[in-house]
Amino acid sequence: MNRAWLAQRPIRVGISSCLLGEAVRFDGGHRRDAFLTDTFGRFVEWLPVCPEVECGLGTPRESMRLVREGDGVRLVTVKTGVDRTDRLIRYADDRVAQLAEQDLCGFVLKKDSPSCGMERVKIYGRGTAPTKSGRGLFAAMLADRCPDLPIEEEGRLSDPQLRDNFVERVFAYGRLRALFGGRWNQGALVRFHTAHKLTLMAHSPAAYRELGRLVAQGPSLGRHDLKRQYSQRFMGALSNIATRPRHANVLQHMVGYIREPLDRASKAELLGAIDDYVRELVPLVVPITLMRHHVRVHDAAYLAGQVYLEPHPKELMLRNHV
Repeated sequence: MNRAWLAQRPIRVGISSCLLGEAVRFDGGHRRDAFLTDTFGRFVEWLPVCPEVECGLGTPRESMRLVREGDGVRLVTVKTGVDRTDRLIRYADDRVAQLAEQDLCGFVLKKDSPSCGMERVKIYGRGTAPTKSGRGLFAAMLADRCPDLPIEEEGRLSDPQLRDNFVERVFAYGRLRALFGGRWNQGALVRFHTAHKLTLMAHSPAAYRELGRLVAQGPSLGRHDLKRQYSQRFMGALSNIATRPRHANVLQHMVGYIREPLDRASKAELLGAIDDYVRELVPLVVPITLMRHHVRVHDAAYLAGQVYLEPHPKELMLRNHV
């Protein structure tokens, strides 16, 4: 079976530099993340970014926080009250424009950071308790300029479902970029979409149907519009977490393709593994592994070509925990 997560170009992922162990935090320290450096890092090319250091604030430096000022939010040093907002925004404007040309397939940000936090960053007010309602200035600009790019915080990646979802989206975006980065045509898009049908079904049945209609309408749309709409809707669909019931539905759907060659005992074993997964007795890797065995033994070509069976490197063992 093809390793479907592979793209035709390196999988390049942006990352807050401190997560790689670089001593760039305000106190001169780092927040090295072992999963990112030792496990995920074996399959991607990291592009480290530290907005605060790169905009010239140095290390160590006075800590900063987001402060509510009228209808806006400012980035202000904690002790001396120096406003660093304009400096960081000027930097971020240039840096995000550069990153948009770097063929990134994802970005991992440092949680809670006033520059890099993706969500729930504290915003302070005068005489009021802080609210966890902000976004880091750099993170906000990155998300706004690159809406299809998979972006996640390292803290959220400790959740097995969110980790599996993010890594799946990173490799899917790599394949999408490889498709549209070359001399693609309607046939190439149809093949790409066909290979991702069961993946889309697991994430969003509604988006699965919507994207099917979009591909069918492809010849009547301009290339630019088709590429834009498909990319946006494809990545939007994958941002929905693939739930246990939807995974079970996809697996049962796959059984239908190999029902005839299966003997009674093999069919019962496969359906039993799916049921055990639904009952949370086994992780997803168990029915998936059994399904891959039968797909190979019975030479089920359509299923063998489905990215769903191997959306990311098995060495990451992500489906052992969902």
